[in-house]
Amino acid sequence: MSYKKITPSELDENIFDMISKDWFLMTAQKNEIVNPMTVAWATMGILWQKPVVIAAVRPERYTHEIASQSDTFSLTVFDKSYRKMLGFCGTKSGRDYDKVKECGLHVLHEGETPYFEEARLAFICKKLCVFQLKEEDFLGNKEFTGKWYGGENSANGEGGGYHHLYIAEITDILVKEE
Repeated sequence: MSYKKITPSELDENIFDMISKDWFLMTAQKNEIVNPMTVAWATMGILWQKPVVIAAVRPERYTHEIASQSDTFSLTVFDKSYRKMLGFCGTKSGRDYDKVKECGLHVLHEGETPYFEEARLAFICKKLCVFQLKEEDFLGNKEFTGKWYGGENSANGEGGGYHHLYIAEITDILVKEE
């Protein structure tokens, strides 16, 4: 299989459906460790006159540890047959599992950035900045922060630490050619 590069304006998919229904694997690499995590909390658009993604990662996640030590990461999109794999990567920690091996994924690289041969689409991203949300950022909305933050993190995303927002330039979009 090969991939072709497209520009953001050539992307012909609904980005809202891609994020909320298809989900992404956010993948970063530190030394030889490649760690993917399912991400469904993200957004894309233009910031600082660049195509960007903003992806939310909780500080307790192993992915945060790996991504904080890398300048780049990928966001990969898979077809529906990979839904079980995406569930595994979103509920299991890379501290406890080699998720790449467990899921039978094959790592490719665009420059230094890992992505997966099985993906139908890959966004290659270069970090521009990272910041952590805080309770006071939510303008006093305790109902909102009480649901999504504090206590143990659950499988549906409730509870856990305040997200770090990774703002990254989308440097390449790779589309699988069949």
